[in-house]
Parts: sequence; C-alpha cells; structure tokens
Amino acid sequence: MIAAESTLLVLLAAGRSLRFGDDDKLAMEFLAQPLAMHVVTALEDVPFLDRVAITSGTVLDFAARGYREIANPAPERGLSGSVKLGVAAARAAGAAAMVIVLADMPRVTSAHILRLLHAADGADAVVASSDGHRPRPPALFGAGRFTELAEAVGDEGGRAMIRAGIHIITSPEELIDIDTPDDLERLRALVDPDHAGR
Repeated sequence: MIAAESTLLVLLAAGRSLRFGDDDKLAMEFLAQPLAMHVVTALEDVPFLDRVAITSGTVLDFAARGYREIANPAPERGLSGSVKLGVAAARAAGAAAMVIVLADMPRVTSAHILRLLHAADGADAVVASSDGHRPRPPALFGAGRFTELAEAVGDEGGRAMIRAGIHIITSPEELIDIDTPDDLERLRALVDPDHAGR
C-alpha cells in the first residue's frame, strides 16, 4: 500500500477535445455542475500530498478547488506532454507515487482511488483501472516508474506500462469518459432516463 499522504494527484485537463467540437468540453453542464468538477468533488476528501491540474484552454478554475494549475503549452503533442508535466511536479514534491485521473471521467469515486493505493506494492508499482476488458486511467505510478513514464511519447502516455501493470476492476459505468457530445448525452440518459431525447 502507498499512502495518499505521500501521493501526488495529477488531474489531466489539457486535451484538445477535437471530437467534441468548439465547446469547452470540461465546462459542459452535467448534473448541475461542470463535467470536470465531478471527479474534483469525488476526490476532495482524499488526503493527497498535493494536487495539480494540467490545463490548456479551459475556462474552469481548478485553483479555486485546491489544485495547483500547470499549463500545458503544447497539447497537440499528445497526452505524454501532460504526463511529463505531472511527473516533474511529482518529483518536485518528493512524492512516493502519482495518481493520474482524467477530467473527462465524471463518475470516478474516491473508493476506487483508495483501492488503487491499497494495491500498490512499492516504488515500482503500476496500478490501473479496468472494466474487466481494457485497462485505463485512473492509474497509479510509483516513483520508481517516473523516468520511464516521462519518456513516453505522443498519446501513448504510459499505456504500455498500464497494460503490464496490476488491474483493479470496477464497473464500466465508473470508467465512462466523455469524448463526444453523444457520449455526454448517453451519460445524461444513463443517470436520468427521462432526459433521453430532450
């Protein structure tokens, strides 16, 4: 187990959201708050060492929710650029591990993140989430993996490490990520069947 108190939380909120169109995807309304603020709210009571949000082009104010914002100046270079910024922040904080969460996954729970921390077995740990078929974020990386993670390029962003790591299974609904307006409509219909078709 790696303690939350020695772990940096890294919120990735710098994607270009090309499939979503011109709207700020992370600021879209879902259950009366911006989409990205759901995971922020879900994890606010987990006692992380520190919290950083890697951002680009969103109007949302993560600093007001206790995050240190780090701008990604080149989101077009893929996910790995944001991950590198997160690794640098984790090293600077002296973190034993970092947990990467995506801002467009509004149904992630603190209980699941605590399961990732509990499954981590040391500095070389890689613990990812899975729906039973495909591993994905949220994912934990021990400090012994920071160099390897920082060397990932493009959109790979540690995916090979995630595939080879420990996988903690949770419900597919918890791991829904929102890439398109249709994804958001399906999520709204899932939580509010009366919403469908409106």
